[in-house]
Amino acid sequence: MTEQGALLVKGKRLRRLVQVSAVAVGAGLLVAGCGTVKFGSAAVVGNQRITIANLDTEVTNLSQTVKQYPSVISLNQTQETQETLGWLVKFQITEQLAQRNGITVSTSQAQQALAEIYATAKSEAQQAGVQNITLPLIMAANGIPPNKSAELGRYQAIETQFATRANGGTLPSTTQQQTDATNQLNRAQCQAAKSLNIQINPQYGRLNYSSYEVVAAPATVFRAEGAVKASSTAGAAPAC
Repeated sequence: MTEQGALLVKGKRLRRLVQVSAVAVGAGLLVAGCGTVKFGSAAVVGNQRITIANLDTEVTNLSQTVKQYPSVISLNQTQETQETLGWLVKFQITEQLAQRNGITVSTSQAQQALAEIYATAKSEAQQAGVQNITLPLIMAANGIPPNKSAELGRYQAIETQFATRANGGTLPSTTQQQTDATNQLNRAQCQAAKSLNIQINPQYGRLNYSSYEVVAAPATVFRAEGAVKASSTAGAAPAC
């Protein structure tokens, strides 16, 4: 397996780790019309705007790191933009989850959670033959601007606390406990996301509520022989 192939496999593993982190370590159609997203916004999450200027800055942060690993990370400009915007939205969804469930996270807890992410991903990548693994490399391979490490740590810590509570005060360990905690976490994330009335600027795509990623919006262009086949609408609305 090539270094790039190995790291991409581990990148997918890290996505699952972050989405259901506590389990792994011990994630109507809201493509609003342009007029409904506030001017200059890439997205609106609750009463918080993710401005286009802020998104551009974070995409640049990600892109600069990706360029440092040309033989390891392969993300095009569209992927960098959608991945970055997706993570900025996911971080806010998780903060809403914490607020709705009375979860607080200290700086030390967030740092410990980030260290666990790094240690796990580094070990797995090394076993696959990838060397010189750094936290920025792991984050960039997963479409996360490396300067957002503090937010990633909070994301991890919040989900860990939620799953621990869902399991009666201890981190899930058995398969059944992990399944139950994951189901509760998924529902809580969905409810948190739904409560935020998230709007994505259509120029970037739409939010997929199955993965909380920004994906291509359905095509609306017509040709002489008929409409272009629309993109998948899977996860177009909250399932809770």
